[in-house]
Parts: sequence; structure tokens; C-alpha cells
Amino acid sequence: MLVKHEELDNKGAFIASEDGVKIGEMTYSKAGADKIIIDHTEVNENQKGKGIGKILLSKAVDYARENNIKIIPLCPFAKSVFDKDVDIRDVLA
Repeated sequence: MLVKHEELDNKGAFIASEDGVKIGEMTYSKAGADKIIIDHTEVNENQKGKGIGKILLSKAVDYARENNIKIIPLCPFAKSVFDKDVDIRDVLA
């Protein structure tokens, strides 16, 4: 599986693909210079239960740490992972 990061203006996404086919996506909006708001996570129906959403969130957390920005998890999936995993809460706004 390959995860790539795309940004356009004040929006961005982490996109998971396998064999050239998109299998999941986590989108965000920038909130100023030092915050992003994760607003949506979607995984293809036939890929659910494989941890793809968590991999996408992990990439978002890495991105936040590398760029010294904070995350506001509006997406219910992202919020639930932050609620369960204390090790990634350092990037919460």
C-alpha cells in the first residue's frame, strides 16, 4: 500500500492506494498557519477492517510533527482514534 500526501490551497489529503487504485482517503483543511482540521476519513467498503484509516491518521500525525502543526479532529473516526491512543495526543490542538 502506498500513501501519498496532496495539498491544494488550504485543503489537503492523505490518499492510500494499492496497485494504482485508491482504497482510502483522509481529508483536511488548514486553519491558519499552524493547525489542520481533519474533516473526513473514507475507506473503500471492501478494504474495511484492514487498519487503513489508522495508517492514514498515522501519516497525518507524522506530518503534523514534522511541520510543527496541531490537529483538530472533527472527523468522528479520527477523534475516536485520538481518544483511544494517548501516544498521538501531542499533536492535538
